[in-house]
Amino acid sequence: MTGIEDANSLRGAKFKELLGKPKTWILIVAGSLVMATAGAIAGPVLAVVGFVVAFLIGVGITFWIADSRAAKAFYESYAETRGLTKWSSKSLGGVTPLLRKGDKQRVDVLFEGELAPGLEGQLALWTFVVETRDSKGNETEVDYPFTLVLFSLPETLPYLRDLRVQRKSGFKALEKFEDAFRRSHERVTLESEAMRDRYEIFRGKDEDEVWLRRLFSPSFIVWLSETPPEKFAFELENGWLCAFVPKHRQSAAGLDEMTAIGVHLAERIREEAAQSSAPTERQN
Repeated sequence: MTGIEDANSLRGAKFKELLGKPKTWILIVAGSLVMATAGAIAGPVLAVVGFVVAFLIGVGITFWIADSRAAKAFYESYAETRGLTKWSSKSLGGVTPLLRKGDKQRVDVLFEGELAPGLEGQLALWTFVVETRDSKGNETEVDYPFTLVLFSLPETLPYLRDLRVQRKSGFKALEKFEDAFRRSHERVTLESEAMRDRYEIFRGKDEDEVWLRRLFSPSFIVWLSETPPEKFAFELENGWLCAFVPKHRQSAAGLDEMTAIGVHLAERIREEAAQSSAPTERQN
């Protein structure tokens, strides 16, 4: 599959392109002269310092613009070569626990369409933001970026509505203490040391544990233990499957990997739902 491999491969070309334009140098030099003039009031040394600092800032801003344009070109190429629609601003809604985190959320880039034959989904560089204030009222924002794949799987609703497979955190000795404070979820323990070392699994207390254990077949457990990247996790809530890793993937290979992981996961869950007999109607 052809296309640009990552934004970095275009950064130098975009930077060179901008530096080749007279308008760029006019703006950089004009800004530097303004700073030099302001510094000249305090003496010639400060005038020189002001010119140099403003000149370097101008070059830095030019590089930032080049980097932004390179990223935009990469994302547009990625969408085109994979037959997806690219969005730069579109809400994913709070359909799973991750997507409800933070004081606010944003989609940095989103690709939408058929991620595999017969399977529509969304691949996104997404961020939630936590806002804090100090004693003086100064506000600070901390970004938590993720690369995620989101699928609508309504066929799972009769069988499973709340499943969280999280990366391992904390100490095993504290698990029972932590679980005592979980009101709506129960820990799922599988007969796999590799899974226990890597993940913590929680289901809603009303979920069918027998069906859930069928979902985690031996081959699926091996795949989850060995294939997904480090810190991979996923959630299934009310028919929405969200698979994710921290940080933004900014290469074609990285985005393709997350797509492949998410597709395999969605297909495994759909497969188990298709093989299951219709249960007694559940309460909403």
